[in-house]
Amino acid sequence: MKNDLLNVLVCPNCKHRLELKNPETRGGEIVSGELQCQNCHNLYRISDGIPDLRLPSRNPDQTASSPH
Repeated sequence: MKNDLLNVLVCPNCKHRLELKNPETRGGEIVSGELQCQNCHNLYRISDGIPDLRLPSRNPDQTASSPH
């Protein structure tokens, strides 16, 4: 992913600015890291130079279960 893309990417949830966290660069391009929303704090991974901007899962199976 090119650094210039950071100027146009926004959070798909709330449309606010994304901040690059823990970047790994190669040849001047970002190959891994995370993009964090400055408003809602959602995290989006960058893997193999591709940002994954799918919204975090709201799957109830991933939440802590209450005792039965």
